[in-house]
Amino acid sequence: MRVLIVDDHTLVRAGLARLLQGFGGVDVCAEASRAEEALELALIHRPDVVLMDLSLPGRSGIDAMEAIRAEQPAARVLIMSMHDDAQHVRSALERGAAGFVVKDAAPLELELALRTAMAGDTFLSPRLSSRMMAPLLGRTKTTGVDALSNRQRQILDMIGGGLSSKEIAADLGISVKTVETHRARMMEALGCRRANELVLLAARRNRGD
Repeated sequence: MRVLIVDDHTLVRAGLARLLQGFGGVDVCAEASRAEEALELALIHRPDVVLMDLSLPGRSGIDAMEAIRAEQPAARVLIMSMHDDAQHVRSALERGAAGFVVKDAAPLELELALRTAMAGDTFLSPRLSSRMMAPLLGRTKTTGVDALSNRQRQILDMIGGGLSSKEIAADLGISVKTVETHRARMMEALGCRRANELVLLAARRNRGD
């Protein structure tokens, strides 16, 4: 996965670059500090994912995102910001963002956000509550398996097939930690208190019970 980092703070870019290089299969192909520079580097390096700060000098991160996607429709743009209010999140999603991650997210959350965006799904930091999410996405709140992402349902089916986290990670080309994070979020969404409850639910789903 080739990632372009866009942030106007040099130390933030350096820290993000170092962090991302530690994620398996992630290559930081370029760094930009302004919207215009981001567009130029995106055209040169053709990143898979652009990690875009919302607040940039001159044009905003959302404006930069639209300019990049106009030239490279396949590029996935993940907005990164300290602003997590409904207005900013709604604007980012409606204008084509692949997700919205808060700047103080844990490294594992950032890795999951990047891989979710790369997989074609939408990622939102857990801080954005489900109560906020429903009106933002223009639909009623979903529950149970329907509330899981496509990748989580895929992993659930693999769990139901008897695969371990290590085997699932190898098959999907992701880290074991990422699989475990998906497991934890699925357990929360499905109301499973213990790991074996998730396994039983997955097995029943595979049998069509």
